[in-house]
Amino acid sequence: MIKNVKYILTGVFFYTCEIYAQTLGVVKGVVKDKSNNESLPGAVVVLDKTKGVAADLDGVFYINTTEGTHTLDCDLVGYKKYTETITVKGNDTTTVTILLGNGNQLLDEVVISAGRFEQKLSDVTVSMEVIKPTLIENKASQSLDIIMNQVPGVVISDGQASIRGGSGYSYGAGTRVLMLVDEMPMISADAADIKWNYLPLENLEQVEVIKGAASALFGSSAMNGVINMRTAYAKDKPQTTVSLFGATYDAPRNTTYKWWKGTSQTQSGVNFSHSEKLGQLDLVLGGHMFNDEGYRYLETEKRGRFNVNLRYNFKKIQGLSIGLNTNMMETRGGLFFLWQNADSVYHPQGLNIQRFSNQRVNVDPFINYYSKKGGKYSLRSRYYLTNNNNDKNQGSRAELYYNEFQYQKRFKNNFTMTYGVVYMEQQVIADSLYGRHSGKNYAGYAQFDYKYRKLTTSLGLRGEYNSVDTSYTRGYLTKKINNLPFQPVFRAGLNYHLLEYTFIRASFGQGYRFPTIAEKYVSTSVSALQIYPNASLQPERGWSAEIGIKQGFKLFNFKGFLDIAGFWTEYQDMVEFAFDIYGPKTGIFYQDRQYAGFKSQNVGSARINGVDASITGTGKMGPINVTTLIGFTYTNPIYLNYDPKKDTLGIEGLKVLKYRNQQLFKADIQLDYKKVSFGWSTRFYSLMENVDRRFVQSVLHEYSEPQNGIYWDSIPSTYILPGLPEYRDTHKNSVSIKMNGKEIIGWTGDWIHDFRVSYQVSKTLKTSLIINNALNAEYSLRPGDVRAPRMFLLQLMLKI
Repeated sequence: MIKNVKYILTGVFFYTCEIYAQTLGVVKGVVKDKSNNESLPGAVVVLDKTKGVAADLDGVFYINTTEGTHTLDCDLVGYKKYTETITVKGNDTTTVTILLGNGNQLLDEVVISAGRFEQKLSDVTVSMEVIKPTLIENKASQSLDIIMNQVPGVVISDGQASIRGGSGYSYGAGTRVLMLVDEMPMISADAADIKWNYLPLENLEQVEVIKGAASALFGSSAMNGVINMRTAYAKDKPQTTVSLFGATYDAPRNTTYKWWKGTSQTQSGVNFSHSEKLGQLDLVLGGHMFNDEGYRYLETEKRGRFNVNLRYNFKKIQGLSIGLNTNMMETRGGLFFLWQNADSVYHPQGLNIQRFSNQRVNVDPFINYYSKKGGKYSLRSRYYLTNNNNDKNQGSRAELYYNEFQYQKRFKNNFTMTYGVVYMEQQVIADSLYGRHSGKNYAGYAQFDYKYRKLTTSLGLRGEYNSVDTSYTRGYLTKKINNLPFQPVFRAGLNYHLLEYTFIRASFGQGYRFPTIAEKYVSTSVSALQIYPNASLQPERGWSAEIGIKQGFKLFNFKGFLDIAGFWTEYQDMVEFAFDIYGPKTGIFYQDRQYAGFKSQNVGSARINGVDASITGTGKMGPINVTTLIGFTYTNPIYLNYDPKKDTLGIEGLKVLKYRNQQLFKADIQLDYKKVSFGWSTRFYSLMENVDRRFVQSVLHEYSEPQNGIYWDSIPSTYILPGLPEYRDTHKNSVSIKMNGKEIIGWTGDWIHDFRVSYQVSKTLKTSLIINNALNAEYSLRPGDVRAPRMFLLQLMLKI
């Protein structure tokens, strides 16, 4: 027995010695971008098809191996695959520098939002748009909503986001489009609305827009889609950017609207950012100052913003990083809501306006750890404060606490699994506006993505529990399976790489949205309108599906892709902001008008289907570099249970959902020739067919409890928006396409065109002239809100 043990121990000893005798070499390397020599963290390096590691945050990797000849492969989403044969010597370190070249710049665009991990844009299973900071710089946009209105299928109306007609107008109370900054919600705790001017454009990596329900990935407010803004981190080389701009408003086409004396109202501002690596610390600083005298009487805005991104990469603990991001802003000004009259559209009702002073701040600590076995552990938190004050006694203080833990594992066989849990809390103090309320959200999710040869599959599941005070989630699956303690939501998608540059996709996703504190409890007035609470408001549910194709093409040296998708969305218990009489109804207008106003209501079931097409490309045509973003969207948004005898909120006889533009066309074309660049942007919005009936026509309404017979209510529209019916009739601009003298396609709506030209004075200095609304069109995106006239803007940008 003792002899056997000796033999075994001796064998193990010599076997171990043999292994160590062979494992004498070390491969040490760094992965960099071939075009700019920047390090590439996260690149996967594999030796002999078996042993793989991920490059750390500095792009560095180590692999222990035996001496001899080996095959080294390196792969990173968005880059061409790299293969090299290396020779490792015994008892020595072999140093390798891997330079990765860019792949197809469009089809290999790297995105995160579609599946919560880095993947090629061509591989995602949903419709998605990507906006780079160059477009924002070229257009000198000072707020993200301005650039979002250039994205195909997206409309931002008075701060309200809608993708493919999924949302109407709700004046800052609730959103079906979730705004994320670095994959965490950036929506207010009280109204869940988006503060567009708060988002730090000076520190932008890219913006990703998901079209369609994404609740399985991101939760309640992602019912209609997601806008994810990714902030930037320091690169290997320090960079400083400063831009200054000044602008003037031209007189409107209808000169009777002009209220100011002299030549023009002005707008001015400055943006700056600086990024660099200080040893193991990544530092990014950014700031923004803005002053707008306004084109509407009494409406002004002044704001200042400052932000910092910090990330520390541990050297002794490979793969571990901790960080803290923060942003803060103060804004002061006046808020315009409704016009005085159709002949004085730039004057507020009552010649009075809300004067406000708002403060916002968010603090985001995080920890990331990449294990040697390919796992990623992430703990992220956000504290987001919105403090609103005004002279109408409508102040509010809202605090959002967000915490998320996520584990992700990427396997060698192209399988990625992601698990996460979320805890979010809202605390609201607004004694004269909502009262005092608190809300909570618990969620758990799982996401599985697998790519087998040419087929990419995606599957996601989420369970969500929400509560506001005593209201809480009652989950629903079917009529028989309901009243669950949480709401389950599901998504699935397929993407098939049919030909070299042809990708076919299909997806299905469920949506769920719990009412916000503002929707349930707001009680206030805006101009002549009352806003009423609805404590019994119920969650809305729905689903969206699409089939799409992405076709790459090449014209000369211009590369791009055509993307076409057919989509279908349905909602149950849909929430709409509805105008009506909310109080005792006598049938006598002068007694009833004091109860006229808006309230969030569950209006029943709705369907939105249509087609979304876009062309995106970049490359040279002769000596000129061309960049395009072009898109057309058609939607058919309807009430499914519309009854003209009972439904009196919209325009009589119309079952189209209110406050939607059924046709949208967007285009942006940039031409670069040596040091000179030209650009043109255009947007077409079809006529908003359906609005609240009481805005545009008198309404006959039979009361359910008549007194002395039947009473009929006739409220003149001139009480709410004086002159709106006549204004809509006289501002119907027609657009048509004719063939052989006959009209084959015709739309009614508004065209807005922007032009720009820039000159690269030196490697570091560029100057630009931008003309927004160059043809001085008179247009509005909602009733009573005519947008800005022509603007001339001069920008000076320095990059060092």
